Amino acid sequence: MSEIRYTKDHEWIRVEGDTATVGISDYAQNQLGDVVFVDLPDVGKKVAKGGEAAVVESVKAASEVYAPVGGEVIGANDQLSGDPALVNRDPMGEGWFVKLKLSNPAELAELMDEAAYADFVKGLG
Repeated sequence: MSEIRYTKDHEWIRVEGDTATVGISDYAQNQLGDVVFVDLPDVGKKVAKGGEAAVVESVKAASEVYAPVGGEVIGANDQLSGDPALVNRDPMGEGWFVKLKLSNPAELAELMDEAAYADFVKGLG
């Protein structure tokens, strides 16, 4: 089973081999409210750690989704263009945004594991 890591901006990343799937956490989708539009990058785009990987718009606000690590976009979740609410229904699964080919796997060590992220969210109270 692959491990999920988190950023302080509420993105998650699941790595299998040298491929990473990126999405937003359940906490983030709750804060956003109903997602109505998702703008995904083109396959082949290079993203830097902390750079914009996607844009999500909800009834409350528009927000960037940042890349937890650097890499090249090798896949985008096309389901979201026709069904952006999938982010609300399954943020940690089918509601993913992009798949990246990692450029520097060592960057993963700087991210929070599930327990650390849960503590971080509790502190936001």
